[in-house]
Amino acid sequence: MRTSAPKSFNLTAPPVISAQNLDLVFKTSDGDVHALSDVNLDIQKGDFVSFIGPSGCGKTTFLRVIADLEQPTRGSITVQGTTPHKARLDRAYGYVFQQPALYPWRKIEDNVTLPLEIMGYTTAEQRERAAKALELVDLAGFGKKFPWQLSGGMQQRASIARALAFDADILLMDEPFGALDEIVRDHLNEQLLALWARTEKTICFVTHSIPEAVYLSTRIVVMSPRPGRVTDAIESTLPKERPLDIRETPEFLEIAQRVRDGLRTGHAYEEGV
Repeated sequence: MRTSAPKSFNLTAPPVISAQNLDLVFKTSDGDVHALSDVNLDIQKGDFVSFIGPSGCGKTTFLRVIADLEQPTRGSITVQGTTPHKARLDRAYGYVFQQPALYPWRKIEDNVTLPLEIMGYTTAEQRERAAKALELVDLAGFGKKFPWQLSGGMQQRASIARALAFDADILLMDEPFGALDEIVRDHLNEQLLALWARTEKTICFVTHSIPEAVYLSTRIVVMSPRPGRVTDAIESTLPKERPLDIRETPEFLEIAQRVRDGLRTGHAYEEGV
């Protein structure tokens, strides 16, 4: 299976997501926890940006700031040119969590239509959009199944369909394939690239896997241990066509090595080396 990246976009256009001097400090009973520090990042329309770093470095926290689920304590962030709060009210993004989070008593199509029900779509519109979203993730024909009748990978695809159902321009994905075995993960990586090429959405993707980040992304954002800082933002030079065996090429391995170097630099920064 060969997958292609979307066409190039105009980088002079305003960024879809823009963070400037962003800090986030959690107040806890044991004292302050500095989760993010001085994050500056612009994400353009159509980008596929992966965030990688050690556990606890703020990758998911930054995604949650974009989604208006956490509030920064310093700096600013805009989503689609407005505040994250307004972007959330405008349904500017879909969010895919680490686990599928499907209701076991609802059929797959009913899980997919759940946000549409909340948003007030008619039943006919819900069914039409659910059918299109399930087709996008290669689950056409599985709408009448219950989650327990699907494999883990299929359940995660259903959760992606749910995030796609209201056709938001931005897709936020928090390590969606981390719990899956390598074979299933490779297959879903291919499918995600194909989906991205068809929809041209802007994707923010959290991962702990260097090969996954390099394979999927137009840009890889490397983050340091807490407090999370951006230690490198690597533009991919890989071709638009990305079969899985591209991971064995010198160009792929060179980018992967730069990611590793960025992760080591982040640790050195933490240790004061």
